[in-house]
Amino acid sequence: MPVEQSRLSGFFKLSVEERRQKIAELANLSADEVNALQMHGELSEIAADRMIENVIGTMSLPVGVATNFIIDGSHYLIPFCLEESSVVAAASNMAKRCLNKGGFRTSSDKPIMIAQIQVMDLDDIEVASEAILTAKFELMAMCNSLPSTMIKLGGGCKDIQVRNIDSMSGRMLVIHLLVDTRDAMGANAVNTMAELISGKVEEITGGRVHLRILSNLASQRLARVEATFTPEELSNDGSREEGSKIISGILEAHNFAMADPYRAATHNKGVMNAISAVALACGQDWRAIEAGCHSWAAVESGRYTSMTRWHRDSEGNLVGKLETPMAVGIVGGASKVHPAARANLAILGVESAQELAGIIAAAGLAQNLGAMRALATSGIQAGHMKLHARNMAVSAGAIGDEIDTVANLVNSQKGPVTQQLVKQTLDELRKQ
Repeated sequence: MPVEQSRLSGFFKLSVEERRQKIAELANLSADEVNALQMHGELSEIAADRMIENVIGTMSLPVGVATNFIIDGSHYLIPFCLEESSVVAAASNMAKRCLNKGGFRTSSDKPIMIAQIQVMDLDDIEVASEAILTAKFELMAMCNSLPSTMIKLGGGCKDIQVRNIDSMSGRMLVIHLLVDTRDAMGANAVNTMAELISGKVEEITGGRVHLRILSNLASQRLARVEATFTPEELSNDGSREEGSKIISGILEAHNFAMADPYRAATHNKGVMNAISAVALACGQDWRAIEAGCHSWAAVESGRYTSMTRWHRDSEGNLVGKLETPMAVGIVGGASKVHPAARANLAILGVESAQELAGIIAAAGLAQNLGAMRALATSGIQAGHMKLHARNMAVSAGAIGDEIDTVANLVNSQKGPVTQQLVKQTLDELRKQ
């Protein structure tokens, strides 16, 4: 279940241990889940060696918690796993500015994944297509004959579609299996089904089956989120006039991303800063999610553009929307193998893959707004470099209390924070 409260005043001022204990209390984490976070999410060598090949070690990344999120009327603490400073702070900040109109509102499609079967060397592709559709229910029954918990729970192959494609290798028939994967991401299930019926497909069509593999463009499995921000919430001083000016600047930034793929790439990277970070924290295949999100940004309009949509409503509020493929799961895969991923899912308290999809989409929308608001006001570097100064101090050789002292000194100065300035500040501190 979600937590009772996501607004944690002064949370950032606590030590790492104090924050961990606070989250453990709010999310009712078990001792094993707390230990998984306390051990830096590290896998044992035995567990790591089972997950991939040629293992030589493991690598840690920070896990932070974004606060203030109210999604569909419930409070959520959202774990982010990434190395970039300011992302968690920006998402939390935007979530705090999204309360007057009820927070984030989400909806998600049924968890339908697509498996593709490529059929080549056909004498008559239209006849072959019709033959597949005629045999659709027989093929679906074969798919659903697999001994599978997913099928027992109501999932399984729900439809079969055909597409004819012209390619450099000639015309080909592409068969889509539409599979309800329930609370799993579903890659293994759909791939198994595609391979299972390939022989029958060749028999029906007289062609040659080549590739049999899922598509990461999960166009049947979209997550949607919408949120409304008042001018007063987006202002620095609570004034409607300033907030309205900030909204105008945000819309100009959004329209730039809508029109220009060079800007859209960076704009969408900001969206993925949150989507990929939450997905990674929860043991999802974040590369598959990345591929699906970026593909959808091009498919929808025929060219690469902004993943998000922003406009000003009749009351002068800023309204943001995101609709994107979100193939996630809470059973199977790393979400059950990796102890830290299990702990992070416990922090979220999600009870279905669809709920997780909506949460991840909400994080993406918040992070996108955080980046645009920064760009439209003080510039992206001001806040980012303020938080990044500690990392720069460490890179310059600062240790212990020197780290925060150097960071505070360079942040108090006017002008850009550079690595050279950080090194000079550290040298001067040590001379004193």
